[in-house]
Order: sequence, then C-alpha cells, then structure tokens
Amino acid sequence: MSHGKQFTPYTYTTGPMAGWKVVFVLEELGLTYESVYLVFDKLEHESPEYTKLNPNGRIPALVDHKNGDFVIWESDAILLYLVDKYDTEKRLTVTDEKERYSLIQWLFFQASGQGPYFGQAVPSAIERYRKEVLRVFSVLESVLSKQEWLVGGKPTIADFSFISWNHVAINFAVKDYADVQKDYPALFSWHQKLVSRDSVKRVFAIQESLNKH
Repeated sequence: MSHGKQFTPYTYTTGPMAGWKVVFVLEELGLTYESVYLVFDKLEHESPEYTKLNPNGRIPALVDHKNGDFVIWESDAILLYLVDKYDTEKRLTVTDEKERYSLIQWLFFQASGQGPYFGQAVPSAIERYRKEVLRVFSVLESVLSKQEWLVGGKPTIADFSFISWNHVAINFAVKDYADVQKDYPALFSWHQKLVSRDSVKRVFAIQESLNKH
C-alpha cells in the first residue's frame, strides 16, 4: 500500500489532547502527514483495527510509512522519535548530554504533571485541579523567569509538549481563577511566543476547521 504522506498520526478532532503536540512537531519539522481522526464517542480508539497499532487503546499513535510502517505510541515517545530520526539540524532537540536529559525530564513532567491534571479542569471547574494547574504554572514560572526556553536556549520538543493544555488552561480553565499574564508573566510570555509560531498557527487552524463541523 502506497502513501502520499510519510506519516499517519491518529488523534481526535476535539480538545487539546496529546495528539496535537505530535502535529505541532510534524508541522515545525516540515514533515508530511495525513491525520486519522478517531471518534471518541464511538469508541474507535478501542477498535481491533486501532488496538493493533496501539494496544493501550489511547491516542496518539504514529505510523512512519517510510520506515517500514513503523508504529510508535505515547505522545512524548513519538516526539523523541521524530527529533532523533528526522530533526537532522537539531532545531527542536539538543546534543549536549546533560541538556538532553533535562529535555527528557521536562517531557516527563509534562506527561505526569501537566496532562493528567489540566485535563481534569476542562470543562469542569474543580477547585483542586485548578490549584494543581496553578502549581504547575508556578514550577514553569520559576524556571522561565530565569531563562527564555526550558532547555538549550531555544524552543525544543520540551516546550512544544506543553502548548495544547497550557492554551486551554490560560484561555478557559483558569481564566476566571487567576490573572495568568500578571501572576505568571514569564510563563505567559513563553506561551505567547510558542503560539505565535507559524507551525502552531497552522495546527490551530486545522483544529478550528475540524470543530466547525
């Protein structure tokens, strides 16, 4: 079976979801892809067709057709695969050993500290989860007040991994609970620099068009 695009990412159409961070990086690296959007309400993520790709039955998963239809799942593992194999100029990753482990550290923090809690605050305004969102913001603020980016003095996949949930939290989940721009100025500035990138704007445009239907 031939594929016009190199990659097939599997994700959902709605919500920030982990699948979108993969698309941010595909766009940023200029890699060609055609997304498959699973319908959550129809439990398509639990179908035999999909669980053959991802036995965990969650999004995202990515198929690399130019690497023998290699399949990888778990969003941050996908990001590492993409930069290790296809970011030849090392634009979104780092080469220094210590910085590489710092990058992996931030990916783990995003996966364990941001994703599970930020998701619980959308759309339900549950106070304890909002407090956890602000705790994560405080961690990021403490670092970003001293440096522009998380690792290596440039935007990397560590930064990109935070975009989706931060965007929802800043604009919706904690909008009436905290003045993010005032209380977390370094985080807010960092986020604005990320969402102003052309690659991220393209992905937001895709999300908007999908959610109109």
